[in-house]
Amino acid sequence: MEIVFASNNPHKIREIRTMLNPGFSVLGLADIGCRQDIPEPYRTLEENALAKARFVFRQYGRNCFSDDSGLEVEALGGLPGVRSARFAGPSKTSSDNIEKLLGLLKGHKNRNARFRAVMALIIDGREFSFEGVVNGRITQEAGGSGGFGYDPVFVPEGHTRRFSEMSDEEKNRISHRYRALEKLTRFLREYPV
Repeated sequence: MEIVFASNNPHKIREIRTMLNPGFSVLGLADIGCRQDIPEPYRTLEENALAKARFVFRQYGRNCFSDDSGLEVEALGGLPGVRSARFAGPSKTSSDNIEKLLGLLKGHKNRNARFRAVMALIIDGREFSFEGVVNGRITQEAGGSGGFGYDPVFVPEGHTRRFSEMSDEEKNRISHRYRALEKLTRFLREYPV
């Protein structure tokens, strides 16, 4: 089955292609001629994921799915959440976001956090939503050389290494995106074609 993943983020596209079961051909936005960034103006991950999928379905008429994900830190009332990618400002880098996060957590004993991903699927004009969560904690400082985003400061529950210290395979087996994608994949396997 050919399906569009509504993203121009090469890290996410590679991660999704690696995680999605054989039998699915995943296209990124560039593969269908869409070079623009689709706005994510909403206040929830669910609304943003659905808005991106609706855009692709309406503009290109392709079955598609999209995601929105964020890091939710308990001591910060769920921040950065839906603003995770732009936490330090719209033109800032992942390093800037991490620096801001660690600055806000300075002196906090509670380092509990979770990554949450919501995937919105539109297939044959019908809309569906799937969620994945991985709990963990924020480290005192960044480390590791892999991953992207907040991976250098996030240690998943039951592990001693940061996401950035794990291989792509290790991370993909437990990530929030994988957990949401697993639900989406199960659904697609049973979907009548």
